[in-house]
Amino acid sequence: MKEISIDNIIYAMGEKHNAPAEHVQQDELFRVHTKDASDGQYKPGTTWNDCLTWNHKRTNPATGPVYIHGAKQGDILAVSIEAIDVADSGYARCGKNKGVLGDTLHGGQLTTIPIENGHAIYPGVKPIPLNKMVGVIGTAPAESREILCVEPGPHGGNLDCKEIKEGATVFLPVNVPGAMLSMGDLHAVMADGESGVSGLEVVGTVTVKANAIEGRDWPLPMVRTNTHVITLSSHEDLDVAVKAAVANMVHYLTKFEGFAQYDAVMLVSLVADVKICQLVNPKKTARVEFPREYLRNQDIYAEPS
Repeated sequence: MKEISIDNIIYAMGEKHNAPAEHVQQDELFRVHTKDASDGQYKPGTTWNDCLTWNHKRTNPATGPVYIHGAKQGDILAVSIEAIDVADSGYARCGKNKGVLGDTLHGGQLTTIPIENGHAIYPGVKPIPLNKMVGVIGTAPAESREILCVEPGPHGGNLDCKEIKEGATVFLPVNVPGAMLSMGDLHAVMADGESGVSGLEVVGTVTVKANAIEGRDWPLPMVRTNTHVITLSSHEDLDVAVKAAVANMVHYLTKFEGFAQYDAVMLVSLVADVKICQLVNPKKTARVEFPREYLRNQDIYAEPS
């Protein structure tokens, strides 16, 4: 299995600025090693007062990019998350001008959190079950400019969607030959919203495989889990992000599932949950989760209804 090491860290996604770290075939398993969101500054026992430099342009680094042979412009890249392995400790932080309540905080705190037997051991509370997920995952954007890894958008990026977990498939646009896939910013635990500005930030590895799909007019990025199809959207205004995520799901249901527009809108209102992935990045991210049991096409490679 090919290993993509942290020697291949990038801070922005863009074909013209990053040479491929590795080339893989479609359906080939490979493992990506990732740094934490601090760009490797954190060590167990680090505190807020240890003067970590939170440089916006070097936060949330990703490893890559990986060139997927046969993925051509206009395709959709289906990235299957086979396994996520994390270190035996990580950290959470909050502080002044960080997160939803940053304007109420005058200092800051960074807490080391051990991981034992599939749980995070936060001081003073019962062990918290892990929900390992990938915070940053994306392909080279269509724009010629770079997009910082900390920023989410149509190419993916820092979506901070906790459903991008083991067993999930992430659908991303192929804007350039080979797609140029990168990922990082793993969390061992994170709640919807990431309201304090961090999850349980960890180093680790992600084992994935990728395939290109032709002829699909899907609103990207999207995620499929064992139970749901998920549409996402990011915008500085959360209301705009929510409306776009709902519109994306209706688009998917009408174009691929064959529902009439009014039926799609009503079904979303009946069975699909609207949730907030994160509130703390340059653009906020919302998602809509539609239960797969109500879909007509269970096979993503099938022809549309």
